[in-house]
Amino acid sequence: MGPHKPPALPPRSAIAMETLARDLACGGTLDHDSAALSVSRATTNNKVKETVALELSFVNSNLQLLKEELEELNSNMEVYQTDSEAINVPMIPLGLKETKEVDFTVPIQDFICEHYGDDSSLYQQEIRELMELRQAMRTPSRTQSGLELLMEYYNQLFYLDQRFFPLHRTLGVHFHWYDSLTGVPSCQRTLAFEKGSVLFNIGALYTQIGARQDRSAAAGIDRAIDAFQRAAGAFNYLKENFSNAPSLDMSGPSLCMLVRLMVAQVQECVFERLTLTTQDTHFTSQLRLAQEAARVSDVYLLVQQTVSQPLMKDYVPFSWASMVQVKAEHFRALSHYHAAVALCDHMTSAEEEEGEEEEEKAFLQFYVNVPAGASLSHVLQDAEKRRKLGKAHLRRAVIRLEEALRVHGLCKVLRKMDILQDVLSLTHKRSLDKYSELDREDDFDDPAEAPEIQAQTHHKPEITPTNFSTVQVTDIFHRLGPLSVFCARARWGPVRVVLLQSGEGGLGLTLRGDSPVLVAGVVPGGCAAEAGLREGDYIVAVDGLDCKWSKHGEVVDLLRRDGGAELSVVTLHSHDTQVERRSLMVSHGDKENTRQRLVGGAKGQSSASLLNWNRKKKREGGGATKRRGGATFSLSFGTIRDPEDMY
Repeated sequence: MGPHKPPALPPRSAIAMETLARDLACGGTLDHDSAALSVSRATTNNKVKETVALELSFVNSNLQLLKEELEELNSNMEVYQTDSEAINVPMIPLGLKETKEVDFTVPIQDFICEHYGDDSSLYQQEIRELMELRQAMRTPSRTQSGLELLMEYYNQLFYLDQRFFPLHRTLGVHFHWYDSLTGVPSCQRTLAFEKGSVLFNIGALYTQIGARQDRSAAAGIDRAIDAFQRAAGAFNYLKENFSNAPSLDMSGPSLCMLVRLMVAQVQECVFERLTLTTQDTHFTSQLRLAQEAARVSDVYLLVQQTVSQPLMKDYVPFSWASMVQVKAEHFRALSHYHAAVALCDHMTSAEEEEGEEEEEKAFLQFYVNVPAGASLSHVLQDAEKRRKLGKAHLRRAVIRLEEALRVHGLCKVLRKMDILQDVLSLTHKRSLDKYSELDREDDFDDPAEAPEIQAQTHHKPEITPTNFSTVQVTDIFHRLGPLSVFCARARWGPVRVVLLQSGEGGLGLTLRGDSPVLVAGVVPGGCAAEAGLREGDYIVAVDGLDCKWSKHGEVVDLLRRDGGAELSVVTLHSHDTQVERRSLMVSHGDKENTRQRLVGGAKGQSSASLLNWNRKKKREGGGATKRRGGATFSLSFGTIRDPEDMY
């Protein structure tokens, strides 16, 4: 694997600027406020109190302006939108979490010396490769290659966890990450925090890729749907498998909101695709468009409710909340507009009675509640009743669009998005023009109230799980040996050197398995026993040749050489430790392990959680043997036995 060069990232808030802003907001100004309040309480001079109150008001105004500027930087939507000239409602993307550099050199070198008893200077290239991969991961491109880079590092963290993070201690590496929306820093020593943050960025990058698609064509809409569904899958996986997040953007309520937002944007794309393929004013086609638009409005209302919850209300950017409300109103207006088109521009599908029955059936299921007055079947047969009902729908459409324009005008960020202004203005004008066509001077009756339209979709959004197996990785620290033995969970004695001489009765030992080969039995009084070999020893080298990854037959050939052989062996401290390790490798200790089977094998427990960041546990059944990237994982003992041979 060659060195990684970080590609350019679209402009967004820098860590330095966020840190400076936080220092200003949370440091000096708070101290100043405390001092001012103390003076205000201590004095009885009204003039001094007025001066202090004025100064506090000035400071609070500056803080509010600073908060708005930070929000505008962190929640910038426009920079991620498509460059297409097509007029589409902008999508809401999510900025990536930023992180500081991490130096693995000293902690990993110390662990290799202490735990593996190996010369750490021999692994400088591996450490450098790991650090280059993490550095490149900090600034991925908004492309498929950027996603693959994040997945590569995420998958590599599995091996890093197995190699260097024991169950009851940490490596001593501090992982610094910043909240994606507020820039508030969090620092943890557990690898679960690193993994969760990378997974969050995978979902965020999918949102950016989805937002930049050209949705003026069906192919672009389909790509946007796929990206938003995968983003929902990443956030949902994070919500279900990681708990007690140290940063608010990865908390349960926040992830729930993000999943719902992604589903809503998928539903919006579904409506856009249906609009592209529906060029006629056929009655049932327009009814379907109206119901699809109502469905989009409903899912955005659900997002709006989530954003309005106490914890999210002060966290979610005002521009996001405003955009969600604008979209809920906009698509509700579109729903009423298409209902009016269906009623007033109805083109008969066929002269046959069968076509009319189909239209009547669709119309009878169109409303949530049947309106009072004439039956719906009579409305279809009476042109004047259709006109009045269509006019009522247009009235509601205009009211909804005016509300969307009002909300849009209240948000500074949205006012800068010209394309959103264009979409709302065009839709508003189209509805007004249609209303003018249907309006008559002799309409003296009280205006009818259009009933609520039954929301319905013909393409339900899916939450697509992230497929990590698409990115194959090789364990960077492959040379340390197979994970089945040489992992952070296993404990063994120091390497012993044994000089094995072949006798007339053979070597007097039984070997089993591959990578590494296990001494399964030693004949009492035989050559192996006299040389000091013990049952349970693993052969790691023969005559100075590394055999950690050697096959059974390869080790046997080396041992059968004339004159004997010099063996380097290690022994696990206890059989219980080995059984525990193997059971961990076989069982899927939690939901995270299900994903790891796709990477290249089963996985043991994560490192001990610190500062309330941990993973939910769920015990499941056994697994199967897999070999990938130089790592070996064993089957359960009762399933298949390794071949045993006497030598």
